[in-house]
Amino acid sequence: MKLRKGLGIVMCLTVLFVLIVPAAMADDWNRKTVITFSGPVEVPGVGAQTLPAGTYVFKILDSQSDRHIVQIFNQEETHLFTTILAIPNYRLKTTDKTVITFRERPVGQPEALRAWFYPGHAWGEEFVYAKSRAIELAKETNEPVLATPIELAASPIEALKTAPVEAVAPTGEPVELAQVVEPPPVATAEPVAVPATESVTVAAAHPLPKTASPLPLIALIGLLTIGVGLALSLISKRTV
Repeated sequence: MKLRKGLGIVMCLTVLFVLIVPAAMADDWNRKTVITFSGPVEVPGVGAQTLPAGTYVFKILDSQSDRHIVQIFNQEETHLFTTILAIPNYRLKTTDKTVITFRERPVGQPEALRAWFYPGHAWGEEFVYAKSRAIELAKETNEPVLATPIELAASPIEALKTAPVEAVAPTGEPVELAQVVEPPPVATAEPVAVPATESVTVAAAHPLPKTASPLPLIALIGLLTIGVGLALSLISKRTV
């Protein structure tokens, strides 16, 4: 009886593990993060606008070696506010919390979203603005801003994957991207262990790997479970 009960527990734990692993892998890939802004925030992209104070969900829709596409939803994920082109930006020190940075604006103006760093990752997302708006922000902040010359208000997602990106100075002249985004040091790997979905409150003032299929892992767990069952069965027969 005890052996059968033990085998049942093993089977239950195996099923639970099989159900949890795919969900955790999905969160790792899209870096889903719940963020609460205490004040209005200007966001770029297809659907550029000023978001009021509130709670939003950030997700990565697509990732390539030199660019990522980020989407911002409402808290229930029933409405998409904007789809943003972003360039990977490296930071020397990782943190265990989500970090959101802004471009400082004149008093009374909403903060402009600049970058998003997921906890445990050295790579973050430096957001790209439409060129006309990027030049305005560069003048206001007196620092270069990432820009794309294509019309983001009407650009489909496929266009974002190939849209040219440059950095513009306060004068409107293009400058090197290195003045905005930090390249990674040589032979530095990004940590692979990351937490699941995180909820963050923000006061306004390396390419992602594709998710591997869990089928090999599930098959291995199934074989191990069968092996444990056979072993327990043999032990039971010997002790009878």
